[in-house]
Amino acid sequence: MGVEGCTKCIKYLLFVFNFIFWLAGGIILGVALWLRHDSQTTNILYLQLGDKQAPNTFYVGIYILIAVGAVMMFVGFLGCYGAIQESQCLLGTFFTCLVILFACEVAAGIWGFVNKDQIAKDVKQFYDQAFQQALMAESDTNNGKAVVKTFHETLDCCGPDNVIGAITPLWKEELCPKKESFLKNIIEAHTSNCHRKIDELFSGKLYLIGIAAIVVAVIMIFEMILSMVLCCGIRNSSVY
Repeated sequence: MGVEGCTKCIKYLLFVFNFIFWLAGGIILGVALWLRHDSQTTNILYLQLGDKQAPNTFYVGIYILIAVGAVMMFVGFLGCYGAIQESQCLLGTFFTCLVILFACEVAAGIWGFVNKDQIAKDVKQFYDQAFQQALMAESDTNNGKAVVKTFHETLDCCGPDNVIGAITPLWKEELCPKKESFLKNIIEAHTSNCHRKIDELFSGKLYLIGIAAIVVAVIMIFEMILSMVLCCGIRNSSVY
């Protein structure tokens, strides 16, 4: 015997929420794949300075997002099917998956908040090391110049956040090919230095991720409530 009345409304409401949840999982998966293959991040984080690889903390977070998006799509489908079939077993499994997924999202959010500054800091340290090597007389024996040029061309910046970064392009013009004059280098030293551009790059990415995570968390809370109400309604209807 199927559910009736308000419980039936909850059934279809849960189906709609799960469909939205499934779409949200697809969006998160798509955003994560976009971040993974975005030219700005890949050009920088695939760099190698001698035997030292660029920091991969950012990619760890991206792989977590890819996994979360894929799991969300599966759980969303499970919730839709369980609601339509009015299956207590499927709804109970769906609720358990939601709790686990919500806990993982909270843990990932805490990890991202703790590491949000460290990611940019590690990349800036990597850039500074490459910049110092690019200024050395024997820099032709390493790839310091190539790494610095990649940063400058990808982020449209020139030099680190210090005085040397402002005057160095005067005698190392090959590192900043887009700069046209001494005056322009000095004026843009504080607005186009690479430290600031790196901060803007990663803070912008984390901002998008944060908005998506908040929206998904709200949907998950509603779904957990609705799934338990529907499960109780199915149990009560079977008694009669």
